[in-house]
Amino acid sequence: MIVATAGHVDHGKTSLVRALTGVDTDRLPEEKRRGMTIDLGFAYAGAIGFIDVPGHERFIHNMLAGVAGIDFALLVVAADDGVMPQTREHLAILDLLGVARGAVALTKIDRVASKGVDEAAAEVAHLLAGTGLRGAPIFPLSSVTGAGIEALRAHLDQVSGTIKQTRAGGNFRLSVDRCFTIAGAGLVVTGTAMSGAVAVGDQVRALLAGASARVRSIHAHNTPAERGRAGQRVALNLAGIDGRAPIARGDWIVAGNVPPPVRKFDARLKAVSELKHWTPVHVHLGAADVLGRVALLDENGLVQLVLDRPVGAAHGDRYIVRDQSARRTLGGGTVIDVFPPARGRAKPQRLAWLRAMELDDDVAALTALLESTPEGVDLARFSANRNLPAASGRRFAPTHWNALREKALATLAAWHRDFPERGAMPEDRLPKMVADELARDGLIVREGAGLRLAGHHAELSAADAGLWQKARPVLERGALRPPTIAELATVLGEDPRKLEAALARLAHHGLVVRVSKTRCFLPAMVRKLEEIAAEEARASGAITAAAFRDRSQIGRNLAIEVLEFFDRIKFTRRAGDAHVLLKNPGRDSHPGGAPGLQIQ
Repeated sequence: MIVATAGHVDHGKTSLVRALTGVDTDRLPEEKRRGMTIDLGFAYAGAIGFIDVPGHERFIHNMLAGVAGIDFALLVVAADDGVMPQTREHLAILDLLGVARGAVALTKIDRVASKGVDEAAAEVAHLLAGTGLRGAPIFPLSSVTGAGIEALRAHLDQVSGTIKQTRAGGNFRLSVDRCFTIAGAGLVVTGTAMSGAVAVGDQVRALLAGASARVRSIHAHNTPAERGRAGQRVALNLAGIDGRAPIARGDWIVAGNVPPPVRKFDARLKAVSELKHWTPVHVHLGAADVLGRVALLDENGLVQLVLDRPVGAAHGDRYIVRDQSARRTLGGGTVIDVFPPARGRAKPQRLAWLRAMELDDDVAALTALLESTPEGVDLARFSANRNLPAASGRRFAPTHWNALREKALATLAAWHRDFPERGAMPEDRLPKMVADELARDGLIVREGAGLRLAGHHAELSAADAGLWQKARPVLERGALRPPTIAELATVLGEDPRKLEAALARLAHHGLVVRVSKTRCFLPAMVRKLEEIAAEEARASGAITAAAFRDRSQIGRNLAIEVLEFFDRIKFTRRAGDAHVLLKNPGRDSHPGGAPGLQIQ
């Protein structure tokens, strides 16, 4: 269990942690000199980890870095002072973060009479009444005399045994709040493990720094361990750091199917004061403090946070917003979707998506999204968003999938009606996953590079049919290096111009593919070249003319012609002197199910 202190400056938070654990969490020389906590401090007692946060208003940003992902709040109020400004602000922050388990330590009872203790306890109970900590037990105590300490310790031990880790599943995510180097060991990062688990030897990555590393050793709750898991304070000694930027507070150490850094996300916001559209704010998420703006999406608390720099975020993460001068807490809430659209963020369909995505249960959320989204749900984004095992493809509700099938069949029927002489319709006119299923069901037929209804047959003219019977064997023998149109005309004894026109008609029927001005291929050979290009892209990340030439053995000039054709049909895209893959041959989607998507 992770416990964070909260409360006004000089109300005895650090002294209380020392009385409970024997550890002085004020580690900085400046803290010793000034006698007050400035940055986060950490101490441990068995299975309980304590985070001691600063109480001064100038260090609220440090306090916020420490309370993300805690299990239990220990609100500290001095009996001789009572409720003070940072008592109220810290409590408001805990409430906005959804912290619903906690207790109150009513400190310094040695300084007041028993009547004063009772009055202070009543004041605190009244303050808690409107928050998630209402009814929390209050423990009068003194860190000087030791009175009441054992009662609080016993309560924390009892609660620790009942805490159930709801974040134990999912991919590993650790919110980094400290990063330092130890002589002979190297880089160490510490933080709260928000989900999943990590083991010695695992490969991890620093999300914002863009660095990959291996876990050399682990301390969990300040004890050497083979594994660290959600709900623990974890220190990772990282080896083999390979990255572009240093790791710092606010970064995340992650493994598995985690969303990339984001500069905007859609969320639910509970505001404690009125916010206008595009209000500048400080956004605190995990241990990060980032400037941004609030875009209001509706009147009921749906917002989009647009940030000045990237953060790590996933569905369900809690956040706090403070004003631009970092003087007042304005509100807080929960991340809903880290993949907002480029446009239309407040359209009715998008708001319906967010209300469905907001559901806590993964199965219920996916079901609601499928029902409200005719274009289907991208399973890769859904699974990453919600910190689930990786999935791929696109999934549809049965009603929407059937509508897509009917639309595809109607589109093909209209093509045959409007172009009766052409036969097959170009395949890219239909979504691939729909065409694949209709072909498996026998309702449509792939013919050359096109599609036709199973019952439709377009007839070639007698002249074109005769020419095709002569040209086909020649093209088959040419395979991946068919003759040019001029060469083919010589072999067939045909006029080159008349042959070119005939080949254009054959292309309409899907029997050949015009790859360049001078050359036509059989469709099967084009598919073979696509497969070769995809293999090279998967092996090297990009496709150069030289590498494609070597894999296909078709020669440099023809390799360049084919790659330019792939760019035109948007199978690839030019990137400098190379080409990157846009389409993945064989990738399918799943109308009725989601292979690879495990929701428990």
